[in-house]
Amino acid sequence: MVELYEGDIRDDGRKSSKGNQLKWQKEDIWYKADYLGYEGLAECVVSALLKRSSLSENEFVIYEPESIRYKSQVYNGCRSMDFAAGWQTITLERLFKNRFGTGLNQGIYSIEDHEQRLKFLVDCAERITGLKDFGKYICKLFTIDAFFLNEDRHTHNISVLMNKDEFRYCPIYDNGAALLSDMSMDYPMGCDVYEEINNVHAKTICESFDEQLDIAEKLYGRQLVFTFSAEDIRNVLNGIGIYDDAVKQRVELILLQQRRKYGNLFAK
Repeated sequence: MVELYEGDIRDDGRKSSKGNQLKWQKEDIWYKADYLGYEGLAECVVSALLKRSSLSENEFVIYEPESIRYKSQVYNGCRSMDFAAGWQTITLERLFKNRFGTGLNQGIYSIEDHEQRLKFLVDCAERITGLKDFGKYICKLFTIDAFFLNEDRHTHNISVLMNKDEFRYCPIYDNGAALLSDMSMDYPMGCDVYEEINNVHAKTICESFDEQLDIAEKLYGRQLVFTFSAEDIRNVLNGIGIYDDAVKQRVELILLQQRRKYGNLFAK
């Protein structure tokens, strides 16, 4: 367990559609407390399973479970190393607004055709940052979001690293809204998991995870393949001790269902 104080509290400037999570930074480690359910578990499970994918480990942030004491409360949550290394993490929404004076999300949703929305997003990101193959990066995000049901990937939640006029890709992070982690508002314990999976919506270019991924793969090719097994899922969950068995069983059900649905995303 780590004890944290008011002086460690941080606001990273990113907005969530469901409110603001408590976050702290102590030296070079970030901590996040669960806010609506089991966001920390979701972060840890997603990053552990991404280790068993075609991504290299510098492409995503690794999260570990952590019990956090803050004032008189103890929270479940997670920790991760600071990946910015002196660079600034800046969202696409903020970048676009700084450059053009209006929001990127507003621009995306002013376009009727969903494929054109994605082309607009990618073109804007590449023109502002100079980064190449942004479409491939977005395709990786859309694959993760579709499989793990991350419902919070709007333009306030897609970031790059900035150092004056130089930009780098940000490692993939902030998957805490995945895996029906919101037990307080939308997906309470006891609900039908299979029914609720169908009620989760994407937020980047449309509400359908499958449509987003289909468009991205059509334009930029498949960019991510998984290699984990059902046994790997169980081993990852069994290794996270601070969460209740009932919550971990629910997450296992979700992951096994998604693995059945997206069998084409797994290496043969």
